[in-house]
Order: sequence, then structure tokens, then C-alpha cells
Amino acid sequence: MTITGTIKGIIFQNEENGYTVLVLSTEGGDMTCVGTLPMVNIGENLELQGEMVLNKNYGEQFKVQHAKVVQPKTQSGIVRYLSSGLIRGVGKVTAENIVKHFGADTLNIIEFNPSRLTEVRGISEQKALLIAESYINVKKMQDTIMFLQEYDISSKMAIKIYETYHDKTMEKLRTNPYALVEDVDGIGFITADKIAGKLGIPFDSDFRLRAGILHTLKEGADKDGHTYMPCSDVYRQVTALLKIEFEDYEEKLEKLLFQMQVDGVLKCERIYDTDVFMLTKYYNIERSSAKKILSLVNHTAESGYDFSNEIENFERVNNIELHAQQKQAVVTAVNSGFSVITGGPGTGKTTIIKCILSLMRNQRKNTLLLAPTGRAAKRMSESCGVEAKTIHRALEIDFSNPRDMFRYNEFNKLPVDCIIVDEVSMVDVVLLNALLKATKRNCQVVFVGDKDQLPSVGAGNVLADILNSGIVPYVCLTEIYRQAKESLIVLNAHAINEGNMPKIDNKSKDFFFENKREPSDMLDCIVGLVTQRLPKYADIEPSKIQVLAPMKNGLCGIENLNKVLQDKINPPSPLKSELFTERVIFRLNDKVMQIVNNYEIEWTRLNEKGFIEHGEGVFNGDIGTVTSVDFHKGEIEVTFEDGRVCMYPKNELINLQLAYAMTIHKSQGSEFDVVVMPIIAGTGKILTRNLLYTAVTRAKKLVVLVGSLFYLRRMVENKYTAKRYSALCWFLKQGELIFKEGLDV
Repeated sequence: MTITGTIKGIIFQNEENGYTVLVLSTEGGDMTCVGTLPMVNIGENLELQGEMVLNKNYGEQFKVQHAKVVQPKTQSGIVRYLSSGLIRGVGKVTAENIVKHFGADTLNIIEFNPSRLTEVRGISEQKALLIAESYINVKKMQDTIMFLQEYDISSKMAIKIYETYHDKTMEKLRTNPYALVEDVDGIGFITADKIAGKLGIPFDSDFRLRAGILHTLKEGADKDGHTYMPCSDVYRQVTALLKIEFEDYEEKLEKLLFQMQVDGVLKCERIYDTDVFMLTKYYNIERSSAKKILSLVNHTAESGYDFSNEIENFERVNNIELHAQQKQAVVTAVNSGFSVITGGPGTGKTTIIKCILSLMRNQRKNTLLLAPTGRAAKRMSESCGVEAKTIHRALEIDFSNPRDMFRYNEFNKLPVDCIIVDEVSMVDVVLLNALLKATKRNCQVVFVGDKDQLPSVGAGNVLADILNSGIVPYVCLTEIYRQAKESLIVLNAHAINEGNMPKIDNKSKDFFFENKREPSDMLDCIVGLVTQRLPKYADIEPSKIQVLAPMKNGLCGIENLNKVLQDKINPPSPLKSELFTERVIFRLNDKVMQIVNNYEIEWTRLNEKGFIEHGEGVFNGDIGTVTSVDFHKGEIEVTFEDGRVCMYPKNELINLQLAYAMTIHKSQGSEFDVVVMPIIAGTGKILTRNLLYTAVTRAKKLVVLVGSLFYLRRMVENKYTAKRYSALCWFLKQGELIFKEGLDV
């Protein structure tokens, strides 16, 4: 069955395959449609193939199987299309003037004889060419997106593919769809393999084998944090992925791997007496980072000056007394070109940062305070009384630079004498390398963090590798600061880290345990705590209480918790606008979080002087509030905690989620006044000691654990940590060999 009509409205975004049409206006009247469609816009004409189905919620609807954009035929339709915002340089008035002059032949004129557009008043030759170029580009993109939809590629990903290959997209895919794995971030082997199968690419094609190898190494980095993998693991995973026998393909695989080394795609190294494969990207990043760290360590040799008088003066001014470990950490940092200070909660890391900052000021050194996330930077600013920035903000994203995405880089160094980075356990090797490249040769760098926290979400094991290398001066703080000993949060965090059960004391003021066995009881308890009990006890708004959960799925997983808490904390109301997506409802005043790095999204912010700043970039873990919802445009406005205001169009909503509850991994680097955590049953690879430790240490004033003592004990006793293959430590130990290669620092 085929129907043709004009889109009148769009109801929600489908995460996997594009958009669902709300109303399609046809000659016979309005018809509501369902089914997956690529990116379409209100006012566009579509030809749809499909069948009528009975939807239990909405009644009889049209299920779309194939769709293509067709040129509007009526003059009013052409005006709507030209003024939809797709065509640069054409607003409603210009569109009406063009159509009034050329009538039904307008689109043919624009495409095949654009010089005639100058016949319309107000359109110059330059503007006529701009309109024609924009129209042709949009048409090509729409044709390509429709082509890609046949292979179950989402509209967002289709646009990404088109932006990579442009009008060569269909030719490229028909020749070698596996090139997507190499050329387009976010396209994996499975997607490329589906396309290849439909296009008839041979099962044993070299393209397929090469893509399988790359996919395995990329997945190792993206999902498991590996920067390299043992050759044996690569062979095993590749053959499983491709569903082939290694013995039958051994020679072919070895030839391909050799050719990939020649092509510069990957490296074969021997690390820790094991033959390994590394994507060249991570080989260069970790090797370059190691060389820069070694350069900083060696450039500023330890002077041996004890700074006793300066430290005593700091203690007197601030009315505190540092213990011996803290003094050692300060002296080590101020004397060294590169150093690390690590310790658990309550060991005085923030006090040490303030002392180092004071001593650097006395030496007239310009110091930059950094953290991986906006929350961590804000906390650092409040604690130290000096502005702290995120690493991304300090480096300044600059897409006009063809060599580097940051304004500050190896050719344009940060103009500072000292850099202190807090929460460094969150820093992955990519961000580490970007920061180090922008660091001056004579700059002093101090890394501060907790070695027992979960590792970074991104690839690498930065803090652990630096400590394990034995190359970098470091101090590990173990003494709990005097005031911190009064906090059961701090004491229990250390107990958990040492493998001991936390102290459960009903008389405690900041650490509680609610004993619940059934998931349904746990859920009810959590909702009651967040919406009623804790707001009264702690005098805090429910939206400021953070639920941290180990997993996404299940009754007490973040997806269900967010739905339930949203309905309780921010219920629907005629006064609140809403935007429905297939995954979630976004409502005015909702608490939301960005879940991937987006370096290109634009933001505005009112600075302290009352001027509006403009910038780009929102990052994984940034938390904000929905401050505006435009249902008709399918977009929402989010104001983040640091004041950045971003508009999220419909194709970007997939990168937002509700944040009443979040996974513990996503909470890294953040601090919340009150934390509530369900203690649930689950696999030993997830419910680990350091996961529990990380959750507890996110709380500033109050922790409530809800669940079974049995599973709490299991988490405390579970020392499992997932193995990460990373080479930074290995490269640091190579020392002289790295310097001989002359990599830029």
C-alpha cells in the first residue's frame, strides 16, 4: 500500500531508526502514522509504503516500511518546503516571492537554472547560487539518508555518514561498506556487516576481515578501556565475531594484520613479554604522554628545599595544623616538575591543594586549577577560593584549527607556571595527552586523586599506570584528617576499602542502612526517602538528592528509578510542557544529564560581569535542568549547573537522560549532599568493592544504603577489578628509548 502526503507534525524520536510521523496530511484528509522514518521535517512531502495496523494505544495506524521524500507539487507546499529552514538564505517572504514568480516550476528552476532566481527582487547572483547549492545539498542528503534507512541505520548516524562521504556515500558503501568501521565513529562491525550482506559482499572478503580486526580493537577501547590487546585475545575475538575457524584463516589474517601495520592503522608491540596489537591512535597517545611526563619530571629536578617556614605561615593564617604526610605531599609537589598526591576521603587532599597554591603564589607562579568535570571544578573552586576550570574549558575547543581540536596544544602552550588537576582518576589517556601537549616544558604539574576509585570511563588507566611506573614522585595519604574522623561516611568508606563491613549505627547523623529484601520494597523505600523522609531530615529539595545505582536495568535500575522519581518529584501538569521520545518523557523542570561528549553543541552563558559568553561543548556527566520545551520544533532547552544554556534539537535528545538516578560510573568526579544507593543482587563483575566505595565517597553530608546486608557483605568482600590493558606504565619505564624517538612534547 502506498500513500503520499505532507508532514504536519512529529510526535517523538525513535532512538534506533529516526522519527515517527504524528500527522500526515493527504488528499483524503489527515492520517496518523507510525513506523520508523529517517530525519524528516514538518512541511516535507513523503511517499510511504507500508500497511495498516491496529495499535492497542492509538487505534488504526499506518506502519511505514519504506519512505522517500518527494518534491511538493502545490505552490503552497513548495513555499512551506523552501521556508522550512532547510534551505539557506530562504525565509517565508523570500519563498513566497520565488514561488509567486515561478509557480509550480520553482524547484526545477532552483536546481537546473538558478541564475534565473535573480529575476526575483532582492535576490543577487551570490544569493541565487547559495540557494541553489543549499537546495541540491539537502536533496542529496535526503536521498542518501533514505538509502541508508533501508539498512536500518538511524537518521543521526546516516547524517554522520553523509558528512563523511558526502555525495560519494552510496558509491562508497556499495564498494566497501566495511570502510564505515574505520571512517565513522559510532559505526561498528555488526552494522557494516548487515549492509555488506544485503549488498552481496563475500563472507571471506578482506574488507570484512579487516573490519573485524578494527572492530575488536575499538570495542576493547570503548567498552573495556583497553589501549592494547594481546594478539591471542584479538585472534580469539575476531574469529568469534566473524564466525570463522582460526585454522582456516590464520595465514590470511596474518597478512592483513601486516598490511594494516604498513598502512599505519595499528602497531604490533611486545609489552610485558606479550605480543600485542594497538591501534596507532593509542600507541601515539600513550607514548607521547609518557615522553611528556618524563620530560616534566626531569626538567625540574627536586631542589630539596623543605619550605618549612612557608608551610608554618600557611598553618598560622588558616588556623590549621598539617600532619607529616600532608607536609611531605606539599614539599614533594612544590619541588617537583611532575608529582602525584593520592588518598581517600578525609585525608586532606583539598587542604594540600590550598597550601600548594599558597606556596606557588609566594613564588609568583601563575597556577591553573583543573578537574575533569564541571561538578568537580565547581567543588574545587568553592574549596580553594580560586576559579577552577574543566580541562576541556581550559584547553578551549577550536574547530577552526585543522591540526587540533583545542586552541591550546603543542604549538600554543597554556600560559601558566603550575597546573593542579583534581579527581585525576577520571582522566583517560586521550584527555591526558591533550593536556600534556598544551603544557609548557618548565611547567610544574600536580595530579591529585584517589587511586581506589573506579578507573576512567574512557580508555586507559592513567592514575594507576603513573603510580605503578615508579618514575613519578608521589605521596599516598593514609592519615584521616582530625575533623573527618567525626564523619561515619569517611570512616565507613575507609572500612569498605579495606574489606571491612561499614558500621551501621542508628544514632549516626550521616550514614544509614535500610534493610530491605525484595526489590519492590527497596523501590518503595527509595522513593519514600527521596520524596518525603530525607527532604525533612536534611532540609534539602528532593531534586538535590542523588540516587546512585549499580545497574541500568531492573526494578531498582536507573531507567525505572528515573521514571518513578520523575512522576513523584516533577509530575505532569497542564502548566508544564512535555516532549515525548521513545525512551523517555522530557518535562519542564526535569533534572537531566548529558551522557556522551559533544564538542560541537553551542551554548551561551551570562558571566559574572553580565556579558553573554558563547562557546561549544557539553560533556559526559554534565547535569542540568530542562528550562524550556518546544513541542512543535521537537527541541528542549537545558541550563547546566555552571550556567551554560544549550538548545537540544530532536536529533540530539538521544544524548540526554533523566538524572534523578544515575549509574555510579557516571557519578565519578561529582559530589552530592545526599546519596541514596540500592544494594541489589547481581553479577560479581559489577557489584564490587570499589563500586560501593566510589558511591559512598560521592556523598558530602549523608549516605543511605537500601537493601540486603547479605549483598552488602558480598560487595565488600568482592575485590574483583576488570583487567585493563594499558601501556602508559610500560612506556614510562622505557625512559631513554622513548626520548631517542624524538616524539614532540
